[in-house]
Amino acid sequence: MRSATTVVPVAALRFPVASGAGLTHRGLVRDRNEDAILTDPTGRLWAVADGMGGLGHGDVASDIVIDSLETIDDEDAPAQALRARLTDANQIMRARASEPGMGEMGATVVAAIVAGAQVQIAWIGDSRAYLLRGGRLRLITRDHTLVQDLVDRGELSAEAAENHPESHIITRAVGGDDLLELEQLTLPVTEGDRLLLCSDGLPRCVYEPAIAGILTAAVAPADACRDLIRAALEAGAPDNVSVIVVDIRES
Repeated sequence: MRSATTVVPVAALRFPVASGAGLTHRGLVRDRNEDAILTDPTGRLWAVADGMGGLGHGDVASDIVIDSLETIDDEDAPAQALRARLTDANQIMRARASEPGMGEMGATVVAAIVAGAQVQIAWIGDSRAYLLRGGRLRLITRDHTLVQDLVDRGELSAEAAENHPESHIITRAVGGDDLLELEQLTLPVTEGDRLLLCSDGLPRCVYEPAIAGILTAAVAPADACRDLIRAALEAGAPDNVSVIVVDIRES
């Protein structure tokens, strides 16, 4: 006779979930908005693309990036999917640039996929990702700019970099070369974290302490987006401004 056994059920793994909002504005100087954003009602996929107007057709470039990212499926592995879709966007952009009447084009991008207790972030150029945790704001991307390269080599201080006259010069972009120089990282996230994705139009006119204060004070992501855009406009908003705020909360 078999002895009785007791089976103890194993609790299902519970991961935090993400929810957020996004806003984009042409600013107070530019004739048109060449930024584009991607927000996901499921909380998984988020992106900000900033078309490089100086190269021409910046709005077309940013739309190509977002259209490519939108094809990512929920079942796709985050890191590989982001690289594959942005590589596709790079190839599409290079092909479009060779068409009559088009010419060189490019876009910067920061994209994030929230999966389980991690977020996979991919970026190229100077669109940024920040993490607010415990009231402390941390920049988690590194700008691909001429000035940042000078800072990394110790030839320029971080303070001097903020107002450097060549701070707008990008060293990498989608569409900039046949080989996409994408940077990626995996970041553990926990309940209470707040993520910010933004185009460079935000940090160029709203300094990080002010950004941290707005993100900390806002109750919901939509409130934070509205207040960040308002702060940029009050500071003159010489460029397009796009923001996405994502909350990591209890499942």
